[in-house]
Amino acid sequence: MGPHSPERNTFFHIITQSSNQLHFLEKKRVLPIAKWDNMLSMLWILRTGRKITATQIADSLEISVRTVYRYIDALCASGVPVVAESGHDGGIRILESFKETPLFFNSVEVKALVDAFKFAQGAGYPYTEELESALKKVENGLHEEQRHDLSRRSNGLDVISPSRLPSVVPLLRDLEQAAEDGLTVRITYRKANAQQDDGREVDPYGLAYDRNEWYVVAFCHQSQAVRTFRVDRIARLEPTEARFEKPERFSASDYFSEQSEREREADGPLMVIRIEGEPDTLNAVCRQWHMRHYLTERTDREVRFLLDVPTMNKYLPMYLMTFGTAIRIREPLELRRQIQELAYGIAKHYDEDPEYENVNLRYGSRSD
Repeated sequence: MGPHSPERNTFFHIITQSSNQLHFLEKKRVLPIAKWDNMLSMLWILRTGRKITATQIADSLEISVRTVYRYIDALCASGVPVVAESGHDGGIRILESFKETPLFFNSVEVKALVDAFKFAQGAGYPYTEELESALKKVENGLHEEQRHDLSRRSNGLDVISPSRLPSVVPLLRDLEQAAEDGLTVRITYRKANAQQDDGREVDPYGLAYDRNEWYVVAFCHQSQAVRTFRVDRIARLEPTEARFEKPERFSASDYFSEQSEREREADGPLMVIRIEGEPDTLNAVCRQWHMRHYLTERTDREVRFLLDVPTMNKYLPMYLMTFGTAIRIREPLELRRQIQELAYGIAKHYDEDPEYENVNLRYGSRSD
């Protein structure tokens, strides 16, 4: 399907009026993008509330007066309450009942909205119900043929989501609200492998979704530092009367990146790390905490990272050796040498084990 085919240029016109109803009008005829741009520009001009003449609109948009009246007819047919008054004090205006500028969606954009809902639902997005309700309003404005086309286009994508505790969604809502209101909360937190739950007060700064898990980044009163907490490990949450002020322009994603940067062993020098392997194996390599933050280039068969030498020496030989022969280190040679030495050391360890030799002798005698 080409970029200018009739199917691709089918538009849905959404107009919100004072009645809060959504009207969809499909434009059957393929029209130049310039027309839609000019119509929207004219709509912005008219939304000022003052009367303006067709000549003034034509001069502003550099089109003819005749074209202005054609656009007025098209907007009226779409449900926009455009009024043209004649006479000395006449002009063109929009009724006050009109609230919003129209939005134009093509069929692929509507499909993208459906797909976005699937991803949000799969991630455990706390406002999935509201998102679904908004999407239904969009779908309800489509006629039968459009719905069939949407169903055909969106059936090819599904999101397989991991199972989550039912308590996660209300926790996400409460944490987001606390962050918005600047309200300190008291949480009961289950640390990994801990014998008992831990209670503490935190100031929620923001939520982040990372590797199929939800996290809240918050200032912990107990440790007097910013910490991350996995939301599914929060057993209980209670609001307090205390309030806090979130750092200006705080970003949870930036915090995650900064934390990874702090875990580096040194500021430099930086080393290019080049690894070859199958696509699925390289995906697994890139999911590691250090690796995914230092990825600089990726193809189907190769990945490149930029990492400081001390961090590379400390973490990568043991980590990359777990992939065995599924990957091949192309650069640097020093990293290849370290992995070779590590593998040789493990092989030698088992080769010199007397118990292992006895097992070999025992099995060898049976085969004889």
